Amino acid sequence: MLMMDRPSAAEFASFYAGYVSLVPEADIMSVLEGQADDVRLQTRAFIPKREQFRYADGKWTVCEVLGHMTDAERVFGFRAFCFSRGEENALPGFEQDDYVARGGFDRCSLADLVQEFCQIREMNLTVLRRLNDDAWQYMGTASGKPVSVRALAYIMAGHVRHHLHVLSTRYAEAAQK
Repeated sequence: MLMMDRPSAAEFASFYAGYVSLVPEADIMSVLEGQADDVRLQTRAFIPKREQFRYADGKWTVCEVLGHMTDAERVFGFRAFCFSRGEENALPGFEQDDYVARGGFDRCSLADLVQEFCQIREMNLTVLRRLNDDAWQYMGTASGKPVSVRALAYIMAGHVRHHLHVLSTRYAEAAQK
């Protein structure tokens, strides 16, 4: 069990505060380790004919939401990896809507997207499990803002919680109507 202090507001850009606030736990690794099962369980509610469902015009489909979650997992995990190794070069941001538009998620099954997310999460966990206490504190620059490895772990967990909540409310409820 890895208990650590929550990241301070100086460790991440303000636009990530909502995600960090969704993770009150101190044992961030347990949260991250349990989320693959959370994703599997929550996405079972969507039968194949609802995978391309959008709850409103201009919103992503269920598959696009999962694709976005996986894209973000890759990006946040890569940032954590780089900064935990002492990377001093700034890393670029990513424009989520452009990534989703080019992701080809409409050609994937939800089951395949869930599997991909879980694989990326497990690779990120492999890196995070090896970190010593100092490495969690390392800082880098991403999207032009400072961020710590510790904050990235909380951002990853909060990002997933946010999108699972959206899937269970806006998508699942609307799909049942």
